[in-house]
Amino acid sequence: MMEYTDKHCRYLLRLISRHTLLYSEMVTSGAVLRGDRNYLLDFDPSEHPVALQLGGSNPKELAEASKIAEQWGYDEVNLNVGCPSDKVQNGSIGACLMAQPKTVADCIHEMQKAVTIPVTVKCRIGIDDQDSYSHLNRFIACIVDAGCSTFIVHARKAILQGLSPKQNREIPPLHYERVYRLKSDFPSLEIIINGGITSLEQAQVHLQKVDGVMIGREAYHNPYVLARVDQQIFGQSAKAPTRHEILEQFIQYTEKQVASGTQLRHMAKHTFGLFHGQPGARLFRRFLSENIHKESADADILRSAASLITG
Repeated sequence: MMEYTDKHCRYLLRLISRHTLLYSEMVTSGAVLRGDRNYLLDFDPSEHPVALQLGGSNPKELAEASKIAEQWGYDEVNLNVGCPSDKVQNGSIGACLMAQPKTVADCIHEMQKAVTIPVTVKCRIGIDDQDSYSHLNRFIACIVDAGCSTFIVHARKAILQGLSPKQNREIPPLHYERVYRLKSDFPSLEIIINGGITSLEQAQVHLQKVDGVMIGREAYHNPYVLARVDQQIFGQSAKAPTRHEILEQFIQYTEKQVASGTQLRHMAKHTFGLFHGQPGARLFRRFLSENIHKESADADILRSAASLITG
């Protein structure tokens, strides 16, 4: 089950038949090698199992960054070749690498040589005019030959010219059947589907066709959607925690972090969606928005905000 204990990154959640896994927001290999690693890589032990998602196209740099991730305690390294932002295009990383399967294969090969933890790939179903199933099949086959066995596939193509990153998350149509076909054509691979999935009921439908489901932005904007993951997906009998119980766990975390010098705003902003759809949710968000930036802000602000929930 996801606990909101992050102070720097937004998280993606992967649901699979064995466990849940948190994914960090993408960090470039260059940033890992030359940036502030404490800021970029630190996470709380409660977040395990957690994967570091890397962006890059230099096999040696990615291998070294993967080695650092393993030393930092990450459980998996994921190479993102699906991000369509201008920054990644200018750096020849992200979704534009789907036109360069040999480069991706070289990167995966070097990354796997450098670490003992799993190395996985997150991609789209295609880019621009290279969006047929045959293109996708050839891309996956090339990466499989390099040793990768797990793919998280966003079931939209990326349009690199003409659409913003936000538009690329919404405008290109979803083609779930192509991801299903990948699993059929490569039955030995672990295929995780992503894109437009907003409920556990939808996840259960997809799990009849593929090995896993990644819930991204819904998990951030409406995190309580995940509260019954253990019951609905993994068949556990334990009662799901309430929103207030989850917030109290988070408050205990923030108290420790504030005491060590972390500003409340870096953490509390990730709770804005916790009471999504509940009476008083708008007041909760407004109170936090108006108070978490204050110099004296501490965990009591979260308790005061929670008192505004009437449901």
